[in-house]
Amino acid sequence: MLYSAMTIAGSDSGGGAGIQADLKTFMNFKVYGTSSITAITAQNTLGVNNVQTLSPDLVAAQIDAVIEDIGTDAVKTGMLGSREVVQTVADRVTAHRIINLVVDPVMVSTSGHRLLQEDAIHAYIKELFPLSLVVTPNLYEAEIITGYKIDTVESLKDTALRMLDMGARWVLLKGGHRQFAGEDKFAVDLLTNGDYYQELRNPRIATTCTHGTGCTLSAAIAACLALGMDVPGAVHRAEAFLNGAIRTAVPIGIGHGPVNHWFDISN
Repeated sequence: MLYSAMTIAGSDSGGGAGIQADLKTFMNFKVYGTSSITAITAQNTLGVNNVQTLSPDLVAAQIDAVIEDIGTDAVKTGMLGSREVVQTVADRVTAHRIINLVVDPVMVSTSGHRLLQEDAIHAYIKELFPLSLVVTPNLYEAEIITGYKIDTVESLKDTALRMLDMGARWVLLKGGHRQFAGEDKFAVDLLTNGDYYQELRNPRIATTCTHGTGCTLSAAIAACLALGMDVPGAVHRAEAFLNGAIRTAVPIGIGHGPVNHWFDISN
């Protein structure tokens, strides 16, 4: 049986994040990948040099063209860029009755380049989060969305609950960008739906190959959902894949290189 997943995100000319990372990840999980490109970026391992956001009509047309012919078992969103595109994606998700929606609220690149217009944050909260199955913010994104400072492992739970109140059914709050007291050897993520809570600890890896980690993780979750896994199972499988992809990555370029999308999780 053929399973498929769609990524609605920006294009990364360097191939380490965005649409390119998502499609590589889908293929690794043996899920047929489709896409709707929201923006074109000129970037490499050193950073983002330029961004051109595509029109909401073109984003919608790509989504419609794929789903009306091929269909999809899961969808993930990445860089959406503008309020109009966020609203368009929410409209098409509703129209096509998409259930397995993974929302990665991409706001700022690893190099610090702003990838989301300020007025789009409200659209995420009001229109896209209530449609999502899983939301996967990193600490910076969660702090922007909730206005709540995350400085301890305990505050991960408080922030995740605030995001559940915004309509998400599950929140995977990624804590890897910050070293919490007593957790210097591990990156701590929290997965919750309000009743289920699990702290996920992965060993910190000394590497510069971290470009596209958020995109890769959310794509892996979407692929696992497309394969029929439940949310905890999909997240566990996706985190194991990402950990291996970081651990086995080979440096590319002279900046922050991509993870190893060829990593074989079956070994």
